[in-house]
Formats: sequence, C-alpha cells, structure tokens
Amino acid sequence: MTSGLVSDVMYEAFVLCVKVGGPVLVISMLIGILISILQAATQIHEQTLTFVPKLLVIGIILVFNGNWMLQQLRDFTMHIFELVQGI
Repeated sequence: MTSGLVSDVMYEAFVLCVKVGGPVLVISMLIGILISILQAATQIHEQTLTFVPKLLVIGIILVFNGNWMLQQLRDFTMHIFELVQGI
C-alpha cells in the first residue's frame, strides 16, 4: 500500500465524517444558539432547557437520516476491505 493510497483513504474518511456527522452537529449548534438567545431574553438559565431540545432534535435527525448514514459507513467499510484484499 503506497503512501498516496493511504492519504486518499484518509481523505475519504475525513469527507465521510463530515458528511455523516456534519448535519447533526450543525443543527444541534443552531438549536443551542436559538435556546441561548431565548434564555438571554427571558433570563432563565436552566441547563436542561438546552439539553432536552437538542436531544430531541438529534433523535429526530437520526430517525430520518440514520439509514443513509449507516449505508454510507457500510459502503466505506466495504471499500476499505476491497482495498485490503487487492494488496
């Protein structure tokens, strides 16, 4: 396995991590910012007020996109196994 192939695989792994984890992280961050603005406006500073909505939104995202995420991870794993068998 050449160093070029290893760097290509690492790049593909990084892109896959961004594709799979990015939407969950970005939406969770946006929910957190909206709730922080709401807390600043109402001066209610309760920790569970930010945790519960984020948890619900992440759960909803995983219900709707979990199958796609798992398929992407499976395809990448099969690609790695094919590369290893080809050596």
